[in-house]
Amino acid sequence: MNLRVISLWMLCYLALTCAMYFDLGEQEEKCLIEEIPGDMLVTGYFLVEHWDGENKFNSPHLGLTITVRDPNHDVLMKKRYSRFGRFTFTSHASGTHWLCMQSNSTKFSVYADARLRIHFDVQMGEHSIDPSAGRHKHTVKNIEYNLDHLRDQIIYITRQQDFQREREETFRQISEETNGKVLWWAVLQTTILLSVGFWQIKRLKDFLIAKKLV
Repeated sequence: MNLRVISLWMLCYLALTCAMYFDLGEQEEKCLIEEIPGDMLVTGYFLVEHWDGENKFNSPHLGLTITVRDPNHDVLMKKRYSRFGRFTFTSHASGTHWLCMQSNSTKFSVYADARLRIHFDVQMGEHSIDPSAGRHKHTVKNIEYNLDHLRDQIIYITRQQDFQREREETFRQISEETNGKVLWWAVLQTTILLSVGFWQIKRLKDFLIAKKLV
């Protein structure tokens, strides 16, 4: 299939799925932050274009290096891709994940110092929305696919709810610990103020007695 046709098809798919897009410079790295539950399959789709709309599709340097880091900043995946494609990875722990992209260009590339437009979409679940699903002509296959996708979306929502409950529990524990520390600090301040007040009263009383004013 012609590369231009494939690129146009990929762009249409990303547009229909409400994918985001952003600019990227030569050797510049940008990261997206995603809150991902543990043991979750994540699928990403991307398409690289020249920001000014020039059709330099045949550039051998046009592409992305994608790096995925987990909440501990360990690298889950790092791979070089061409100007469009798909990548997948499975999260091992719940929390913040970094999806970082960097152009494959060098100072010798034909688009050095140019800006790139990156179309990007991330989906979660075992059966993410596959752009090739629309080519199924058989109704039963479409129904089976939709049911599988619905089931996996339910699993994904359940995992997201569990993940949010874990975050709420962690936040509640932190709030309780903070409130306890604030309470003890207030008690300590009050004790110090009372002690200083009684000490000042005693010193004043001793001074007045020494001067025989009372």
